[in-house]
Amino acid sequence: MSIQVHNSLFSLCTRDSLYQMKVDQYGVLNHTWYGPDTAMDMSYIEDYPEISFSANLWDTEKSRMYSLNDRLLEYSCGGISDFRNPALLLTVPDGSSSLDLRYFSYEIMPDKYALEGLPASFGDGQTLKITLKDTVYDIYVDLLYGVFEEENVITRSVVIRNLTPFEIKVKKIVSASLDLPTSDYEVIHFHGRHAMERMMEKTPLTHGTFSIGSRRGQSSHQHNPGLVLAKANTTETSGEAYGMLLVYSGSFEAEVEKDQLDQLRATIGLRSENLNWTLKPGERFCAPEAILSFTENGLGTLSGQYHDFIREHLIRSRFVHQKRPILINNWEATYFDFNGEKLLDIAQTARELGIELFVLDDGWFGQRHNDDSSLGDWVVNEQKLQMPLRELVDRVHDKGMQFGLWIEPEMVSENSMLYRAHPDWVLRSPLRDPARSRYQLVLDMANPEVVDYLANTFMALIEENGVDYIKWDMNRSISDFYAPSLAPERQSEMAHRYMLGVYDLANRLTSRFPDVLFEGCAGGGGRFDAGMLYYFPQYWCSDDTDAHNRCLIQHGTSFFYPISSVGSHVSAVPNHQTGRTVSLKTRGIVAMAGTFGYELDLSALSDEEKEEVKAQVETYKAMQPLVFDGDYYRLSDPNANNVCAWSFVSKDKKTALVQAVVFEHKPNAKKPHVKLQGLDPMAFYRRKEDGMVFSGKALMKAGIFLPDTLGSNVGHQVELEQID
Repeated sequence: MSIQVHNSLFSLCTRDSLYQMKVDQYGVLNHTWYGPDTAMDMSYIEDYPEISFSANLWDTEKSRMYSLNDRLLEYSCGGISDFRNPALLLTVPDGSSSLDLRYFSYEIMPDKYALEGLPASFGDGQTLKITLKDTVYDIYVDLLYGVFEEENVITRSVVIRNLTPFEIKVKKIVSASLDLPTSDYEVIHFHGRHAMERMMEKTPLTHGTFSIGSRRGQSSHQHNPGLVLAKANTTETSGEAYGMLLVYSGSFEAEVEKDQLDQLRATIGLRSENLNWTLKPGERFCAPEAILSFTENGLGTLSGQYHDFIREHLIRSRFVHQKRPILINNWEATYFDFNGEKLLDIAQTARELGIELFVLDDGWFGQRHNDDSSLGDWVVNEQKLQMPLRELVDRVHDKGMQFGLWIEPEMVSENSMLYRAHPDWVLRSPLRDPARSRYQLVLDMANPEVVDYLANTFMALIEENGVDYIKWDMNRSISDFYAPSLAPERQSEMAHRYMLGVYDLANRLTSRFPDVLFEGCAGGGGRFDAGMLYYFPQYWCSDDTDAHNRCLIQHGTSFFYPISSVGSHVSAVPNHQTGRTVSLKTRGIVAMAGTFGYELDLSALSDEEKEEVKAQVETYKAMQPLVFDGDYYRLSDPNANNVCAWSFVSKDKKTALVQAVVFEHKPNAKKPHVKLQGLDPMAFYRRKEDGMVFSGKALMKAGIFLPDTLGSNVGHQVELEQID
């Protein structure tokens, strides 16, 4: 059984890990263990001496040996005697923030819990619900645990229920709080900026609090909502590592605190400064889900656990394991300067090269000739296209290709019919001018009327035009946290209500059109998170398509997210973001570590380059099942080495694909070298290019050399097949 209860001990068991909690003599739920499966009650390792200036619970009377401030707690709250970062802060009816949660009950449910209005994992998992209750007020806190035994994953969420006759306020609520007895860990997090997202960074823990998060109303380019705790000696193939990933796409915060006893507390959840949620009598508040995983076998194993879990238990699209079309996007080929015939010429050239999906990007609607007008006016500009959109779609279909369309539902231009008709639908303070960004304002997605309008608009657009693919973009952060649809005293709920509106719209569209492939985007990877992947099976990884930079971006992305979710394209050179020129071969290799497509003017390619594109397309079609469903391994750290290398190994270990980019040729040096992972050590593998045979053990222990090729950013690809 994955959930075991013995007296006051709760054990959550996965294939390789054990998570334990225990109710103590005062009814406090203690966290006793999360780590390797030890097959026993781990509370014996608790050691809590008398610590000066640690307040004691009233129940302990004259004893000074018991303080909440020193104990490992399962879900802490402020206002009594724990001075560390709290998991929960409420304003209770007497006006204080004091909350004293004690164990009340538990329930084991045979199915995985679901969260109303929020994305959450699904599948064959059990649920443990532990209910805590305040000692004074009828305030109940349900701790939800989803246990996926074979996947080595435990999910967590929290529900607050107000059964008092009074209003209470939720000021802070984290989805997961994890107390560990030691703090000899490094925090691995993923920072960045627009066009350089998810840069992996290791930070040693010091006393105090390490914190990351977003105030932008989206999970952001600047910080991804996940972190890894790893021992200092942990590598890709060995060592302890814990992962915490939030299934949420809005403002968030994650904190790791090292306390006075060198213990560790890690929390992740909604951003508290954007939250002061009113709960009326009888109401409940649900926190987003967090996904936890542990391994003793290194960062590569931890990533693999997240990849498999997200593919199998979070992405609900039917496309998750299906072949996806190779696309051509017209954006970098035309920007806003196009008409229907020009687009059809691009589609024709693409079809001749084997490309399967044509995507019309920004500029097809309203009077959208640049980026300062018409967002919100989702009416086809037939004068610009010189034909109805349906005719363009049909003519692309007649070429044997699918048709895709770019939209940006959450935004509106001041210069638009929608804004002139509904200035009250925009996020802005009634007494201040709103901040502009990219000449656009943000629609009030907390307003159900706005969500209904958008749902009806895009349902009609997709249905009437036979669209096969939608790219949903979001090209600015939220700065004006004021929703006209909410009363002044409820404005502190706006940030979360906004995300609930976005999820509602995404749910309606993807449920109505299960055969349409949706790809998310937020100025590239500004909202690349587990919350959006619940609705969209792939996400545009970054607006930076430079192959060198993409190595770094895709490296960081791979720590949590499966490669099948990574939108990656071959773009023009010199690159439009960096000016760097990289070979078509290298650009293709880097883009193949994702959903693959092209974003350039194909007509500008030479005949030789077109033949190379044809070959890339055929190669990717053959290897896509391995890329999407195989096990992914990072073979080098591009932040510290001259090589970025990665590989895909089939689940049966019979085939492997090694891809690498050597950043710089260094004279008088040995050839670049990588060690492989995930192969069968007792099997033998033939290298396709020259027929040379290696043992799996040799490839993993000694590795292989890459060709010593002159130049910078040189890509290499090695295919291996197991032989009898």
